[in-house]
Amino acid sequence: MISAPRIAAAAAALIAVSLTAAGCGTTTVDQSDAAASPASQSCADDTTTTSTGPVDLTDGVGRQVHLDKPAERVAVLEWQQTEDLLSLCASPVAVSDPDGYKTYVSAEKLPDQVTDIGERGEPDLDALYGANPDLIVIEAFSADDELIGKLEQRGVPVLATLGADAADPIGNMKKVFSQIGEATGRTERADQVIKEFDDHLAAAKDKVADVDLPTKSFLFFDGWIEGGNVAIRPYGKGALFTALGQQLGLEPAWTDEINAAYGSGGVDPAYGLAQTDIEGLTAVGDANLFYSSDDTPDSYVTELEKSPIWSSLPAVQQHRSHAFPSGVWGAGGPRSNEQAIDAFVDAITQG
Repeated sequence: MISAPRIAAAAAALIAVSLTAAGCGTTTVDQSDAAASPASQSCADDTTTTSTGPVDLTDGVGRQVHLDKPAERVAVLEWQQTEDLLSLCASPVAVSDPDGYKTYVSAEKLPDQVTDIGERGEPDLDALYGANPDLIVIEAFSADDELIGKLEQRGVPVLATLGADAADPIGNMKKVFSQIGEATGRTERADQVIKEFDDHLAAAKDKVADVDLPTKSFLFFDGWIEGGNVAIRPYGKGALFTALGQQLGLEPAWTDEINAAYGSGGVDPAYGLAQTDIEGLTAVGDANLFYSSDDTPDSYVTELEKSPIWSSLPAVQQHRSHAFPSGVWGAGGPRSNEQAIDAFVDAITQG
């Protein structure tokens, strides 16, 4: 259903959909206590400096990128990088699918005046270059990506960030953020935000350290309706949300190995995602369950909760299945991941 290079886009839409009513045995995570975590400094209070000299950096796919000065008019083709730019207190001039961003990503607010350049990964080139960008930020997995070649023909520098890295998903999230910070002269702010993320995670570890869970085994998943049936996407080893759970002392329940042929068994080598059906959830036994919500007309959650297989799962029966709040995007930057950390902590500590 989803090609590996663009798999994060579909995952994002599913992870961030609006929160639905809780079903049998399901609890809704409440982040009202998130303020107890270390405060993240907003752009309104930002005092970091912006550099002014030339920029030379190696991007996520090994390309050398030179800018005569830090980029000021940045066009962004993916939502994580849009969020990142906003966290750096720099507003993009053009983004892909701004309405979708505003619907599904709550970590950073997108201004209304940005230019809409069409679908993620498939930009409207006339709209893109009409915004007069001095840098275009994309996701890629190889320097040979067709989109890079297409964009470079117009002479505007392209920064290709690595779409995902199952070997170190948290590290890659930080690296992407730092690269955008370097390209925009906002390295000081980037370092600050990353430190705030690290502090946020450290505080979260302290909060859950003494919680005595029935099991530390866990699974996060999302899903969709395909051919009238519920398709489930388990987050395996190498997925960003799985890595966050591990940092909090949880143990991944989905143990399939990496398989480059996503959808044919195993987890994909970039995003750490697998594919199964409702019955496949029985493979994780009594693991704690976390999942994206969905109140769209074709909600997979609505159909999931009708299933006797779902209602018979130990986590559902024992009230250990937890819906994440809306707007917590599973392919985001430091701020989205702070939201996810809070969602995990609230679920773990609510007893």
